[in-house]
Amino acid sequence: MLYHFTTAQIAIAVMVLVVVAIVVGEYLRRRKAKTVAFRKRFGSEYDGAVLEHGSSHKAEANLAERESRVHALKIRDLGTRERERFAAEWQTVQSRFLDHPEAAVTEADDLIAALLEARGYPKDSFEQRAADVSVLYSGVMENYRAAHAIAVLPYRAEENTEKLRTAMIQFRAIFDEIVQDQSPQEKKSAA
Repeated sequence: MLYHFTTAQIAIAVMVLVVVAIVVGEYLRRRKAKTVAFRKRFGSEYDGAVLEHGSSHKAEANLAERESRVHALKIRDLGTRERERFAAEWQTVQSRFLDHPEAAVTEADDLIAALLEARGYPKDSFEQRAADVSVLYSGVMENYRAAHAIAVLPYRAEENTEKLRTAMIQFRAIFDEIVQDQSPQEKKSAA
């Protein structure tokens, strides 16, 4: 059976196809823009989330959940005295590195956890804390995870001093970033 289409039917079909193409194109554009925004905000955390969750869509949903969780927390700046106290504690930890590098790395890890708790992050598992911190401090997360992994190794006596030194440098970068007197809202608007 042979179908005969009128010019009006062909014109309607072409218009429907054009509208569908525009809608699909706009959806893909928005999806790409959303992915680019997540990549920009989360850096290497985005790539880790994609690997962990198996797709960019699931990773972005997880990262959005992280953002919602952190926005519900009462993250605050440190007072001047608190900041000075933490800075003095950091100097003490850092000065111990020469004679006791393993202990200093463990103390640095504990000091970062205490600093985060003072800022308002909950005392959760390391992974949950790292996920929460990644929302506002994604630039230091790779260092934080790597330094923490060295700090919690059970038999660090076998670790070489260079790895411990690297962990201290990574902890220092994290410390410097998190101890800053800048609220999360200012941090987001500065980005």
